[in-house]
Amino acid sequence: MTIFKEKLDEEYVTVPKVKELLADIEEDRALDEDREMQYELARAIEHVNRFAVLEVEEAQELVDELQELEKVDEATAYKIANLLPQDRTELRSVYAQERYTLDGDELDEILNVVAKYA
Repeated sequence: MTIFKEKLDEEYVTVPKVKELLADIEEDRALDEDREMQYELARAIEHVNRFAVLEVEEAQELVDELQELEKVDEATAYKIANLLPQDRTELRSVYAQERYTLDGDELDEILNVVAKYA
């Protein structure tokens, strides 16, 4: 017998989408008075309420537009959409673990896309 849960599926989501999902869970829990909200759930709701800047549709449009760029893969597009970097330094931190670096023009191209939404 194992105590670990099996991972069935995995997908990237934006913070606004998580906010929407957690709001549904919070609403369901509010209807059941006997059920208390777990500490971790309350902290997650607080986090997404603080950091979800864009609407769900806007965030997805940003991800789609970022993925059209050459140096932005799916995981990085979601990371950028969630962080909304404002300058080259913040954007470089997103690429810090990659085996390549982006030049100034590539960074500016990504920042220009982000600026349209932020």
